[in-house]
Amino acid sequence: MRAWIAVHLPQLPLEAFLPRWCEPGRHVVVERERVLAMSAPAAAAGVRSGMRRAGVQAICPDAQLHERDTLREQEALGGIALALLQYTPEVALAEESSLLLDVTASLRAFGGRLALCRLVRGTVAALGFTPQLGMGPTAQGAWLLARHRSRMPLQRRAIRIDSMMRRLDLLPCNLLPALRPYHEWLAGIDCRTLGELRRLPRAGLQRRTGKEVLEALDRAYGLAPELCQWVQAPKAFSAGLELPGRIEHAEAVLFATRRLLLQMTGWLVAQQLAISRFVLLLQHERGRSAIAPTPVEIALAAPAWHEEHLTRLLKERLGRIELTAPVIALHLEAAQAQPMLPPTGSLFPDPGGTCADYHRLLELLAARLGSQGVLVPAPRADHRPEICNAWIPAATVSRPTASFLPHAERPFWILDKPVALTVRQHRPFYGSPLKMLKGPERIECGWWDGGLVVRDYFIAQDAASACYWIYRERSGEEICWFLHGLFA
Repeated sequence: MRAWIAVHLPQLPLEAFLPRWCEPGRHVVVERERVLAMSAPAAAAGVRSGMRRAGVQAICPDAQLHERDTLREQEALGGIALALLQYTPEVALAEESSLLLDVTASLRAFGGRLALCRLVRGTVAALGFTPQLGMGPTAQGAWLLARHRSRMPLQRRAIRIDSMMRRLDLLPCNLLPALRPYHEWLAGIDCRTLGELRRLPRAGLQRRTGKEVLEALDRAYGLAPELCQWVQAPKAFSAGLELPGRIEHAEAVLFATRRLLLQMTGWLVAQQLAISRFVLLLQHERGRSAIAPTPVEIALAAPAWHEEHLTRLLKERLGRIELTAPVIALHLEAAQAQPMLPPTGSLFPDPGGTCADYHRLLELLAARLGSQGVLVPAPRADHRPEICNAWIPAATVSRPTASFLPHAERPFWILDKPVALTVRQHRPFYGSPLKMLKGPERIECGWWDGGLVVRDYFIAQDAASACYWIYRERSGEEICWFLHGLFA
């Protein structure tokens, strides 16, 4: 038996302009000079659905009026559908501000029906919209249950076909779009619910209303097949968001940015990709006084696709940014992604955590301290220690690799600049006379790039048994000793 989740957005005309995370205000959406939706403060001031524009301006002069923008609503629905692809690849747009999700194959992966409903509801709410969910064995049935304004959410859920039929029988006829043209006729014969409608003779009902009504009823009750056109994720991810107001603090941008991150997470899961680098553009004023966007680039030490981890990294980075101008729009782009690798574990895991935990720690530290604040070794294929010993940011995706000689003993720490040593009684001196333990190891190279070195390296020990890596310069007539490294 199939399982469908329908997501209805009753406040979409309003929330397309004013997401839930915005500050409350008196906002009204009008269509054809009449009120279609209003915010809670506007409703408290006396604004009602169906009221004329002039009436709104009379009783609530400070209300902000918005003309309904269906294109903006469709873009919002597309963004929600993209974010919900992380739960199932089968997401379809439905009529009247709704979405349909076939979650039959996803129930076990996300912990069952109730857990999946909570995840879907939380994701839609985090995007800034008010969801109303319905669940049933058929798509049309789940859609009808989601649109029913019941105070008990359990009345909008059905697992078995017989329980769904009982719930559908109690719904009013005007919920089915195909029946709305016949509202007066149905009221005249005192037929108010879908159950009463189904008890009418089918032949007579088809003559009165047409076959579209019977087909819609059969699809809702599981008596006819349903066809859906699934949402297809784009090949590349790039999404923008116009902010309802000006934001002057970088940390406040995070609430709006999470909407874009959720969409990117859905895109990554749908494409089976993991993100390695993404860029957030904080857009400022346009026109004559245009200001260049502020880029916020996040590079990951290991590819990831979890929204919580990406949000944590972005929060740390935004906390270090000082805005030069208010932000009016956002743009998020997945700059670099690669195929998602399945998680690998160990039969006997180490108590210190997994490799993924280590990479997440590096990414979090790099976001907090900056890319140059967390470095990892990247040895180069060169015998000269000052060139071989290189460090790069931990978030660098492609790291050069070079293997050390298996027999070569190298110190724990290489000095950036060798320290000249004094010579006493023909022995190098560093706090005390140094005693040679091993050596010499001759390094003579670099003639091809103008950086010729001619050195003999030794492992030396002082009176306190501390070991040093020193070398003797052989290029001049005078013997010169230098300290180049420290052993642990």
